[in-house]
Amino acid sequence: MPVPAADTSPTATVLDLIAGDMVEVDRVIARRLDTGVPLVSQVSRYIISAGGKRLRPALLLLMSGALGYTGEQRFNLAAVVEFIHTATLLHDDVVDESTLRRGRATANESFGNPASVLVGDFLYSRAFQMMLDANNMRVMQILAEATNVIAEGEVLQLMNMHDASLDEAAYLRVIRSKTAKLFEASTRLAAVLAGATPEVEEACATYGQALGTAFQVIDDVLDYAGDANETGKNVGDDLREGKTTLPLIFAMQRGTSAQSDLVRAAIEAGDTAQLSKVVEIVRETGALDASRAAAAAEAQRAIHALNGFPSNSHASGLLQLAAQLLERRA
Repeated sequence: MPVPAADTSPTATVLDLIAGDMVEVDRVIARRLDTGVPLVSQVSRYIISAGGKRLRPALLLLMSGALGYTGEQRFNLAAVVEFIHTATLLHDDVVDESTLRRGRATANESFGNPASVLVGDFLYSRAFQMMLDANNMRVMQILAEATNVIAEGEVLQLMNMHDASLDEAAYLRVIRSKTAKLFEASTRLAAVLAGATPEVEEACATYGQALGTAFQVIDDVLDYAGDANETGKNVGDDLREGKTTLPLIFAMQRGTSAQSDLVRAAIEAGDTAQLSKVVEIVRETGALDASRAAAAAEAQRAIHALNGFPSNSHASGLLQLAAQLLERRA
């Protein structure tokens, strides 16, 4: 199946297909954030209202539509995956000492690290309460595994900090655990809700994992090719944190000995004083183009996974989403 031409016009977006469903998800989120502890609600609402495309719940809703599932549980589980994602953001920003996300101060910058960690814990526990509403052991298995794998991915990334010897396979292992796993869980949950066959469930999971992998690769590209005003984060944050991402891996592989040594030293020291030189090397060596090509291969893998799916607007939207991902600038 060929990659469809990306339609990035503001009025014809894939997310318009599920705009009404997302209103219902927002209602669930608002209701389940209701708590007698004001700081919990304040921090939770701060980060959830920060913007973004709500891509993980959107995937669950789109895949549900593609498979013909219209039950109420899709709203509940879409809110669950958004809560899990939000909890990981709160914890991530504390670990990474981040100060900017989606163009505004992170929760830890605004409320402090203790509040961010503890509210993240609240969101995880609330998500597990909500899972029970589905009354489906398979749903519990998928989400329990996903949260465990995400936590493993976080620890793997921590272990890999400032390690310039990281190769592409090790990098992919981290992002498939840390980022792509919740994408995969979101699309797999839709298949379970729809009562799909094991083969269709695996195809849905493959789509989610491939899309999530492509999403993270593009995110890592934008750290060296993006504009802070568009990406909403500080350019060079990954280097400051000592993250060996795919653009840096390709730059070290393709650069001269001197270029590779400079990038390696910058990773090991978390040295943003050399950021302009590192960005120049990343661009000169073709590392950005190589990284985008890797993302394109993952997007094509996602599209291929949907071969044989029903021909409807939601399935077409999923195909379009994979194509549009490659045009992402924020």
